[in-house]
Amino acid sequence: MQTLKLQWKKLSPSAQIPALQTGGAACFDLVACLAEPLTLAAGDVHLIPTGLAVAIPEGYEMQVRARSGLAAKHGFTLVNGIGTIDSDYRGEIKVISTLLKTGATLTIQPGDRIAQACLAPTYKVEHLEVESLDETARGAGGFGSTGGSATLAQGGN
Repeated sequence: MQTLKLQWKKLSPSAQIPALQTGGAACFDLVACLAEPLTLAAGDVHLIPTGLAVAIPEGYEMQVRARSGLAAKHGFTLVNGIGTIDSDYRGEIKVISTLLKTGATLTIQPGDRIAQACLAPTYKVEHLEVESLDETARGAGGFGSTGGSATLAQGGN
């Protein structure tokens, strides 16, 4: 297994350099770098600072994802699904977050683990315009065309 070394810069004395929580962890946690607790209400969008900047090696991106426990228990998620941090970005990492549970609130404390991140390889892409594409069995079928979609019960009030 290849080991990549990440260079982290603390932008705040209270920022925490990430660490893997277990030996088999694919991602490392990002921690809220807040001066005081932050209370989120359902539907609010917040940029939660981590107090960190990072030098991502060229040929990689950092993917920022929701933590499953926060998502399942509180409806806490990232607005953009998975956030991408490019290898040439050197600003502060912030987590674009929201709370999905209607009527709920969640208070994020300074030092709380709020997201997880991992590195993924990227590829240089050359974009070519062509007159036609190769044929496949699926063709242009999409949005449920391969079957197996769930049947929604029809209910009403």
